[in-house]
Amino acid sequence: MGRTENFDRTLSHLALRSRLAAKRWWRRSLFILGGIAVGAVAVAMAWLADHAQETFAAFLERAPHIALAVTPLGFAIATLLARHVFPNSQGSGIPQAIAALQIEDQATRARLVSLRVAFGKIVVMSFGLLCGASTGREGPTVQVGAAIMFAIGRISPYRQGGFLLAGAAAGVAAAFNTPLAGIVFGIEEMSRSFEARTSGLIIGAVIAAGLTSFALVGDYSYFGSTAERLPLSSDWLGVLVCAAIGGLTGGLFIRLVAGFAQGLPGRAGAAIARWPALFAMLCGLGVALCGLKGDPSVFGTGYAQARAVVHASGEIDYWFAPLKFVTTTFSAISGIPGGVFSPSLAIGAGEGSALSLVFPHLALGALALIGMVAYLTGVTQAPITAFVIVSEMTNDHAMIIPLMLAAVIARAASRLLSREGLYHALAHNFLPGEASEPPAKMG
Repeated sequence: MGRTENFDRTLSHLALRSRLAAKRWWRRSLFILGGIAVGAVAVAMAWLADHAQETFAAFLERAPHIALAVTPLGFAIATLLARHVFPNSQGSGIPQAIAALQIEDQATRARLVSLRVAFGKIVVMSFGLLCGASTGREGPTVQVGAAIMFAIGRISPYRQGGFLLAGAAAGVAAAFNTPLAGIVFGIEEMSRSFEARTSGLIIGAVIAAGLTSFALVGDYSYFGSTAERLPLSSDWLGVLVCAAIGGLTGGLFIRLVAGFAQGLPGRAGAAIARWPALFAMLCGLGVALCGLKGDPSVFGTGYAQARAVVHASGEIDYWFAPLKFVTTTFSAISGIPGGVFSPSLAIGAGEGSALSLVFPHLALGALALIGMVAYLTGVTQAPITAFVIVSEMTNDHAMIIPLMLAAVIARAASRLLSREGLYHALAHNFLPGEASEPPAKMG
């Protein structure tokens, strides 16, 4: 009897281990499948965004003043679609993904990262760019990635947060072709913690997304490879100044966008809440006027302009940064779906190029990279993500030390104006019971 019982226990133990191993491999397969899906969708979103911008630019070239009608009307329609047809698709989408990660209730989560929201995000984001909005598609890719992984994760609801985190990280990795930055973004910005149990699964999803993007569009650096150097000298004063300016302007952007998102006090706030489409139309008119009276390159993501500054391959417009700041602010507070990642990089590059007038001995490309890291850090208050993503998307590792220094200074400067980064400040609006909290105060 004793031998028979031991044999039965051994068989039972082996069967249990086999079932557990099967479950683990099933979950790993789901993460890989999700990563492939996120990578493919990210490529499709990039294609749609590029063609939407090109179409708007073509119309603008034939009839420049068409923006005075198309952009305001497009903003109004996009806002109505985001509010009534695809609720919770407004803005960049990263705050929704952060909020979903903190919410335990599955039904509440689904309202923020459902496939319906993801579909609406893609459609209305592309429509906004078609109308000249100063937005990006990388932030929306995070929400869409989280939605895809959330849908797949419902097959295996255990550790649902891991699926959301993996989807967001894979979205960044596929959007910028920066797998390392995707992982860092997931840890620093999304979860602000490291969980060893899901780290391997998240990395697997990021690898799958990156390989899918690579298979569809090939290997590339987002801004092209650069070989900038910044020898240690008195010229590093330019790094400090550029970092401080980028951090302060990024903090100002947080204050403006978070203030409007949480509701202005008095009659102005009541009017915006009552007529959101009219307010969006006025924001669209502001974007159109900046483009027509200033520089038409302020429409769209700003990718081409930032790339030109980084490679010093085009004529420098020293008014580009402030105009892009204004148009991106109008686009963000209007409530239309669209991200701020690409516009932030463009604004930072513009600030760096403007400072070349003050620091002519510093290489323009180096100043542009410093400005990009500084402003992006100022907006997100995620310094590691900022310098990793810029160094990875330019394949310029020689600049890593000055980029790190700029990120640290920019974060400190940004926190003088806002205690939270933009995405976490906006995430409160999507958390149950927190939407009525006042905006982040000075200091």
